[in-house]
Amino acid sequence: MATLSQIVSYADEHLRLGEIDDWENALNGLQVENSGAVTKIGAAVDASTRTIDLTIKRGVNLLIVHHGLFWPGLQPIAGGRRRMLEQILQNDLALYSAHLPLDVHSVLGNNAQLAGALAFENTEPFFEAKGQCIGLKTQTQISRDELARRLEQSLGGPVRVFAAGPAQTKSIGLITGGAGSEIYAVAREGIDTFITGEAPHWAAIAAEELGVNLLLGGHYATETFGVKALAAHLADRFNLTWEFIDSPTGL
Repeated sequence: MATLSQIVSYADEHLRLGEIDDWENALNGLQVENSGAVTKIGAAVDASTRTIDLTIKRGVNLLIVHHGLFWPGLQPIAGGRRRMLEQILQNDLALYSAHLPLDVHSVLGNNAQLAGALAFENTEPFFEAKGQCIGLKTQTQISRDELARRLEQSLGGPVRVFAAGPAQTKSIGLITGGAGSEIYAVAREGIDTFITGEAPHWAAIAAEELGVNLLLGGHYATETFGVKALAAHLADRFNLTWEFIDSPTGL
């Protein structure tokens, strides 16, 4: 039987946690330990009351998330947060979080996985933040409508398209999650079509000013890929089963 320490040690090294800077509240790595045994892995985008409840019902005892328990910052352990932590501890659930290290991983990462689903070839890293490139770009000629169709198919849901750029793309940038506020910086890198999860209102206006296509697939939807890929990889390596715990926010 795989032990928690074996899995965590491997995941830390495979994701290069010690080499990749991140926002402080990400607290990448093991956030809650259990008694040591792992029989089933769960994957979820967020550590939340709803996700934890679903995880326990599915018989998972190691949950991998993209946004961990401390993402909102310091909070009193009261109300819903107290109940969530109580559930985690009473049910011997371990929780592992990977944010930027999972975004940027060349194989298991959110960007790499979504780029693969979109059939992008010859991608290269772009857009530096926290000391590393956090997105991918590709020189790909494809109609904007076909790209939107592929994105909807890959995400399994609607995509919001602000068609302010060329109808036939040349340079596509991809940053999963909530990178819409970076549209000016993205445009400076020669990107004519920008795919991300969500954006502030003013980013739609900026897209018009810049002549850039902006495609928004949803913060949650664009960040389901990495945790699924990581859970599947760990389950295969350690001969375990895994399950995706779907808990969409609608954003």
